[in-house]
Amino acid sequence: MPNNAENPSQPTFTSLGVAAELVDALADLGITEAFSIQELAIPLALDGRDLIGQARTGMGKTYAFGVPLLDRVFDDADIAELDGTPRALVVVPTRELAVQVGEDLERAAKYTPVRTATIYGGRPYEEQIEALQRGVDVVVGTPGRLIDLFERGELSLADVAVMVLDEADEMLDMGFLPDIEKIWGAVSEDVQTMLFSATMPGPILTLARSKMRRPVHIRAESGDAPATHSTTRQVVFKSHRMDKPEVVARILQADGRGRTVIFARTKRTAAEVAEDLAKRGFSVGAVHGDLGQKAREQSLEAFRAGEVDILVATDVAARGIDVDDVTHVINYQTPDDPMTYVHRIGRTGRAGHSGTAVTLVGYDEAHKWQIIDSELNLGKAALPEWFSTSEELREALDIPESAKSSVGAARKVHGARTNQPRGGRRR
Repeated sequence: MPNNAENPSQPTFTSLGVAAELVDALADLGITEAFSIQELAIPLALDGRDLIGQARTGMGKTYAFGVPLLDRVFDDADIAELDGTPRALVVVPTRELAVQVGEDLERAAKYTPVRTATIYGGRPYEEQIEALQRGVDVVVGTPGRLIDLFERGELSLADVAVMVLDEADEMLDMGFLPDIEKIWGAVSEDVQTMLFSATMPGPILTLARSKMRRPVHIRAESGDAPATHSTTRQVVFKSHRMDKPEVVARILQADGRGRTVIFARTKRTAAEVAEDLAKRGFSVGAVHGDLGQKAREQSLEAFRAGEVDILVATDVAARGIDVDDVTHVINYQTPDDPMTYVHRIGRTGRAGHSGTAVTLVGYDEAHKWQIIDSELNLGKAALPEWFSTSEELREALDIPESAKSSVGAARKVHGARTNQPRGGRRR
């Protein structure tokens, strides 16, 4: 998550009081200056204060809690010396986000003795138990698997001094509130807690007020700030359902198009779109609930590494996508609500980069778009009707006249559907 900001007023991590070992590791990643949420959160968190942080995707939230968490675990006199018993816990809603956060913390901690482990369902218990038995200082995990290992006596939470709840609103939506309360009840009463969320629904605030100690509520931007990044160009138009595959194929040939995320509302549609694009010769991966965990991880890693430049995803599966140079987001289907729209298009226009968000509004989806446009004040109530052959489509998205229905020989989808059985509770 490189932070290449050039604003001279942005503080460095050194000026915020971060340990030199962490500063050096961040510098290796090209991260030298703090984003707004980091500037606000890090000094307070280093002081041991409880925090409620609000920030949208792409605002640097992971290191806003991750840097002070690692700093305190590594070198804070108030926290017991590391002995292989977890001193910090990060709870996230999805497996994909767990992997992303775990990797970010591991990279930041590389010049320290801090050991991290990522715990989530869909992987063998044995390998995670072995990691815990070898000794772990920071645990990142999803609620279900964390509780399983805690109840089996394999995960000790008694010495956790810092706990983070990331994407708290998403955990609420996924029904994890009882699990969160159970985890909170297992840690020490004087644990430092940091809660991060894009939105603050009532149940989350109620939980925070009942459990946290005089938390400081911080926002990365002013209360009347726009819900979407100013660096993201939003192109929205009506598109006939039968023509959407052709439209997307041409958008993917736009000048300057780099890494691209295509969002579908359902697992079935995500699989169909990925297969269609692969047949048209595009390099494409997929992440959705019908894929086995290993296949999803392989697709995400291939996308991060640039092996594929198009990723088709459902909303929940996309929570693990953390790539700053996504140039285009395409909403193949209109999101169900305004916040889903914000989360989706927040995958582009990040960390100082510009981006393009394209939404294809089906004729049966117009009512959903009207709600999104009205609530977010986008000023896009009256939509043009464009087809794959429309000159207006080419001009709006810099699509060359040479763009065709396909770009080469058929390929296979990276992370294609597996026969792995699915079912049961998501952990």
